[in-house]
Amino acid sequence: MKAKKWLASFLALAFLMSVVLVGCGGNEEAGDEKDNGGNASGEEVTVDIFQFKVEFKDQFEAVAKQYEEANDGVKINITTVGGGEDYGAALRSKFASGSEPTIYNIGGPQDVADWADSLADLSDTAAADAALEGTLEGVTKDGQVLGLPFNQEGYGFIYNTQVFKDAGINPEEITTYAALEEAVKTLDGKKEDLGLDAVFALPGKEKWVTGLHLSNAFLSPEFEGNVLKTFEAKSVEFKHADAFKKVLDLQNEYSVQPTVSLDYAMQVEELFSTGRVAMIQQGNWVYGSIAGIDEELANGGVSILPIPVEGYKEDSIPVGIPMYWAVNKNKDEAEVKAAKDFLDWLYTSEEGKTAVLEDFKFIPAYEGFDASKVSDPLGKAVYEYASAGKTIPWVFMGYPTGWGEQQLGVNIQKYISGEMSWDDLVKQSQASWEDSRK
Repeated sequence: MKAKKWLASFLALAFLMSVVLVGCGGNEEAGDEKDNGGNASGEEVTVDIFQFKVEFKDQFEAVAKQYEEANDGVKINITTVGGGEDYGAALRSKFASGSEPTIYNIGGPQDVADWADSLADLSDTAAADAALEGTLEGVTKDGQVLGLPFNQEGYGFIYNTQVFKDAGINPEEITTYAALEEAVKTLDGKKEDLGLDAVFALPGKEKWVTGLHLSNAFLSPEFEGNVLKTFEAKSVEFKHADAFKKVLDLQNEYSVQPTVSLDYAMQVEELFSTGRVAMIQQGNWVYGSIAGIDEELANGGVSILPIPVEGYKEDSIPVGIPMYWAVNKNKDEAEVKAAKDFLDWLYTSEEGKTAVLEDFKFIPAYEGFDASKVSDPLGKAVYEYASAGKTIPWVFMGYPTGWGEQQLGVNIQKYISGEMSWDDLVKQSQASWEDSRK
């Protein structure tokens, strides 16, 4: 297994290096064996998958059926828990019930520590060998690869390009917080003419949007964009707390109200996809949801603006690995092997790679893909930011267990509801981090 070294700019380099590369012969052979061999024992093996990504649920289930048809004796059951539900809590309940899945999702070094007793070593998989440089660092421990990356994702402020055009706003000029604030005020002043309910839809009900994703942009720089340093940190300073507050306040002030009641579906489907708001803080994963409401908007009327971090990077978006596939080492040998075979097929066979790019609309985190074929506008925008090196690394997978949502996220809900001051939010969030790391 080749050594992995995290570089702050690895995404841009990885994209450029991965374009039109062909997977190594060993990977192709692995994919062919899975396609033709099926289950060598002749007995049926059931692989239960418990996963979080609601956006590709239907496509994933269809691809699993395709795999079953090509591999006699393998049955794949998929359960999806995500969106407005707490996947981590659901996963813990699943294990506690005695119905442990074969394949499940982990987020990074904190999850590696939490689930250590159930993580199989995936170092021997073709997918691990094909993973882009740096993508396995947060899930590698004692020389063992304990997770395989889903894909690469980026997030920022997704905006309606036609609304911006009608308002006379040039999005290419929005590369600072001051420019973003000016654009927001312009949109607000013209919202009746533009047919807007508000400029933003801030989903305060979704603690992952605020406590994980938004906070990441402002905490990443103090940990030098390194998820392992984040995981090892005994305290958090909130060096960019003022910049954090400005961006949160801007969204909250100019959002459909009450923000604490807005969830993902309301934000993406009811408000943004119907043209009732101009901007939302989300990532390229919402493409499918938007397309399901307004295909024309999804394919020609959306793009991504930066999350400006004053004093650090004001023209960049956070880009990283959203989740990893883990295999339950406590299952029997045949089931573990079947799980590895399926994941190898998904990321190294030609059929699997086609599904990843064309059906899932993923930005691949593996060699052997032509990443320039990313087809949707939001994925292309992330690709362009990454290629230009305008990225903020993801570190929230290194937060203490539950801190991002259950501590910081809850405090943000109290703050935007007027129940907590910003100073108290920072102090209480700092104290809960330190308590978790004792």
